Amino acid sequence: MNSLESRKQLLIAESELNRDQLVGEMEALASGVRSLTDRAKSFGAIASSAALLAAGCAALKRGKTVDSTVKPSWWRTIRKGAGLISTVWLAFRSRRRERQGDSAGESQVNHIRR
Repeated sequence: MNSLESRKQLLIAESELNRDQLVGEMEALASGVRSLTDRAKSFGAIASSAALLAAGCAALKRGKTVDSTVKPSWWRTIRKGAGLISTVWLAFRSRRRERQGDSAGESQVNHIRR
């Protein structure tokens, strides 16, 4: 074996080591990103729940009139109920989309790893 062939084999071996090291670093990076996104999603769920609670409290507070002898109109009651329902619906829909996004992201990661 001449010096060029041995140098070529050493470079190939070094390249394999570098490739393995890169794969390990990419896995560590992906794990860190997953951890960060999980934290952001849990914070988003808490913020969404807090916003939903605040909207519900605000809707209930607005429903009380100063003069208790005056009844609120049925149209106003329907509007407030629809506003509350739409707030709840949007909160649940966003959570469902987040869960669907998680499963789609996992399948893409599994496809890339193969």
